[in-house]
Amino acid sequence: MEEAGAPDVAAPEVEAATKNLVFNAAERLFALHGFQNVSVRDITAEAQVNLASVNYHFGSKDALLFEIFRRRTAELNRERARMLHEANDRHGGAPPVREILTALMAPPLRWLAPANDRRISLQFLIRARSEGTEEIRQSLSGDVSHLRRFSDALIAASPALPREEVYWRLHFVLGMIHQNRFAELDRLNVLSEGTTHEDDVDALLTRMVDFAEAGFTR
Repeated sequence: MEEAGAPDVAAPEVEAATKNLVFNAAERLFALHGFQNVSVRDITAEAQVNLASVNYHFGSKDALLFEIFRRRTAELNRERARMLHEANDRHGGAPPVREILTALMAPPLRWLAPANDRRISLQFLIRARSEGTEEIRQSLSGDVSHLRRFSDALIAASPALPREEVYWRLHFVLGMIHQNRFAELDRLNVLSEGTTHEDDVDALLTRMVDFAEAGFTR
C-alpha cells in the first residue's frame, strides 16, 4: 500500500480505477460494519490505496457516504421506473395495482438475493436509512420524485379510493419493503422455527405483492 500523502498525478484511467476501488471498499465496509465503525484508514487499507485518496476523490468521508447512497438509490429507482414503464406499455398506460406494486417491490428484493452481487448495495442502503448522515436523512425525507410516479399510477388504478387513502396505503407498503432487513428476516426464521427462507426471493415477492395488493383492493 502507498504511503500517506497526496496521491501522485496519474492518467485519468488510473485515477478512475482508484476512485472505484475506494467507492467499492467503502460500500462493503459501511454495509457490513456500520457508518460510525469505519474510518478513512479502514477504507483505504481495504482498497489498498493511498491514505489521502478518500479526500482527494470525494472530499470527505461523509461526501463519500452520500455519493454511494446517491448512486445506488439512483440505480435502484431506475430499475423500478423501467419496470413501471414496461407495465404501462403492456396495459396501454393503465397498469393494474398488482403490476405497479411489483415494479416498486421487485428491484430491492432481487438485490436481496444471496447470489446477487447487488446484495451488499442493498445492505448499504438499509444501513443508510438508520445510520446515514444529515445529508442522507434530508434526501430520504425530501426527495420523493421517484415515488411520485408510483403514487400517481396507484391513484389512477384505484378510483374507488380517496387520494389520501392511496397515499397512506403506499406509505404502509414502503414500510413493508423497508422491514426486510437481515436481522428481521433472521428473527422471522427463529419465530417460524426454520420454515421461512429469505433466499426464495420469488416466493417472498409474491407474498409481499399479495399482501400489498389486498390493501388497495379490499
